Amino acid sequence: MDTLHSALAAPLVPPWRIGVDVGGTFTDMVLRDAAGAVRIFKSPSVPADPSEGVLGVLRLAAKQLDITLTALLRDCALFVHGSTVATNTILEKKGAKVGLLTTEGFRDSLEIRRGIRENQWDHRSPFPEVLVPRYLRLPVRGRIGAGGEELKPLEPEDVDAAAKVFAAEGVESVAVCLFNSFLDGSHERAVGGRLAQSWKGKWVSLSSDVMPTMGEYERGSTAVVNAYVAPKVSSYLHALDEQLRQFGLPRSLLLLQSNGGAVSVDQVAARPVMLVLSGPAAGVGALKGCAAPGEKANLISMEIGGTSCDVMVMAGGDVAVTDALTIDGYHLTTPSVEIHTVGAGGGTIAWVDDAGLLHVGPQGAGARPGPAAYGLGGENPTVTDAQLVLGRLRPGPLAGGAVTLDAKLARQAVETRLAKPLGLSVEDAAAGVIRLLEQNLLHAVERLSIERGHNPATFTLVAAGGAGPMHGTAVARALGSRRALLPRAAGAFCAMGMLQSDVRQDYLQVFLGDLDKVDASALETAFAPVEARAHEALAKDGFGKDEVVIEREADLRYEGQQWPVRVGVAAKGFDAAAARKAFETEHQRLFGHIQPGGRIEITALRVVGRGKLDWTPPAVQPPQQGTPKPRETRKVWIDPATGWRDVPVYDGADLAPGCKLKGPLLVEERTTTAFVGPNDLLEVDPRDDFLVHVGGAA
Repeated sequence: MDTLHSALAAPLVPPWRIGVDVGGTFTDMVLRDAAGAVRIFKSPSVPADPSEGVLGVLRLAAKQLDITLTALLRDCALFVHGSTVATNTILEKKGAKVGLLTTEGFRDSLEIRRGIRENQWDHRSPFPEVLVPRYLRLPVRGRIGAGGEELKPLEPEDVDAAAKVFAAEGVESVAVCLFNSFLDGSHERAVGGRLAQSWKGKWVSLSSDVMPTMGEYERGSTAVVNAYVAPKVSSYLHALDEQLRQFGLPRSLLLLQSNGGAVSVDQVAARPVMLVLSGPAAGVGALKGCAAPGEKANLISMEIGGTSCDVMVMAGGDVAVTDALTIDGYHLTTPSVEIHTVGAGGGTIAWVDDAGLLHVGPQGAGARPGPAAYGLGGENPTVTDAQLVLGRLRPGPLAGGAVTLDAKLARQAVETRLAKPLGLSVEDAAAGVIRLLEQNLLHAVERLSIERGHNPATFTLVAAGGAGPMHGTAVARALGSRRALLPRAAGAFCAMGMLQSDVRQDYLQVFLGDLDKVDASALETAFAPVEARAHEALAKDGFGKDEVVIEREADLRYEGQQWPVRVGVAAKGFDAAAARKAFETEHQRLFGHIQPGGRIEITALRVVGRGKLDWTPPAVQPPQQGTPKPRETRKVWIDPATGWRDVPVYDGADLAPGCKLKGPLLVEERTTTAFVGPNDLLEVDPRDDFLVHVGGAA
């Protein structure tokens, strides 16, 4: 990753790029100038108004760089933003009042769902409240058949009648999901046109536009969630974009989508549901920055922030993309990088239940009041408080001065809420918090590695986020991984990833056929209009043909199988044998078996369009000169076997490429602290990151 050694006082080389990630605790900003030098800034998030968090960190950066906010934005060639607004709108149930138009007879599909319990042993927990009550789910006569033919014409008067109900009930946004519209969306488009005449509302989401996938419930649920978040998300994005433009930003900002690619405000305005994983999905770009150019790297990222841990796997240089996404119990079908999230972060609360058992999470202290050590009124002990008690964190300013840690408050919270109820010393209670948290982290990583057919021993664990480098070596050791990468910019990992992400557009076209019998010309005919849409969308974002990369994929499944497997196919000249081989390889990895010679069906064709962004190579750093000296020696709790030891603490700015140090030790950076265990070897790699060889010093 890029160097962070450049002092803030050093002159910036325009133009630069800015990435801003709004997290639950901090809003992170990364500025990378034309020379490849990186500056990182952090300020507390403002959950009530995320745009204030964005402007707040920009003002902080301008002040520390001793320039005006206008000058900061005026010389910005690219501004990429990861927004949590869509996700928070769903979680907080603060979306629009939604109406739904469905084909006659399918009014209750949204509430019936699939009838599947995620926990087969739990028959009592209710499903989440449906986002559209039954009286606002209204039927429309007309029917598209299974072959895409019109069986019954659309009845426009049903749309007019529904519009009157929506107007009377104060509906703000309407979703339209008609049966078989993934084959032919003409009826839905007609409904949208009719609503424009008979309903005064602004927001209409057609399922055939949002995501034309097979499956009535999933397509309808996605359209409803899109309608639910559209007014708030689109208004927020346009307002923020306008503010930044007024302050001097020369071009509109880009948003990170759930698929790991960026997109313009205008492109995403009609499909804001694509932003539900906006921030964490930037991990794709960040992982690319952890690999050598062209390397087919095997990396597992464990990005631990203030409230959660996001796990992502890059196998052979690619991060898996899925369509099955669940947010707070609502099912979505949108292209999203595969991320597993657990409530485990620096602000995760530790507590003792009525039976006297210690728990860590999933509740978090958030930005305010935050951990007890912040001194902002928080009384519950958190992971950050436990780290302070164990000597792994330094009392005083944290994250570049965004907050201040008070060791006395941390110790008091651990003693009162944990140590006394458990009958333990304060230190043992704090150690229990760390051990339990790291066990939760281990299970989270195993979920996306071992359970997906990957051997974590052959992967490098990338421990990122402000809290990640504190736990990276311990989790890597438990996984059997031999290497843990602790990025120097770990505290702004996703914001850094935003600057390394291409612009991306995903499109899907349902196509049913037998893999071995399909006509190659029919596939070309089906792919052509989808690719044209991708080229058109990227052209609107300013990309010429030479700057666009088009990738083709197909959804394949065995006959009778419910869920398809996505595989890449050749850009030109379809090869059925190659597609079969790719499918069987992936099927074997995922499920542990194949059907030799089995009939394989095509269910959908996909096109991924990428707009490639120019990237300046990072500035090369001089190698380590001499042996660095620790800034201090501190008594630190290591692990149950080692207990307390005097540990050297190094300033990250004193460590350069080529430096090698034996653990245990601590490295303090501006936005994170890295902990290296006993018998581990810390090496500063050529990219200026901290590479730990687990057990390598033994």
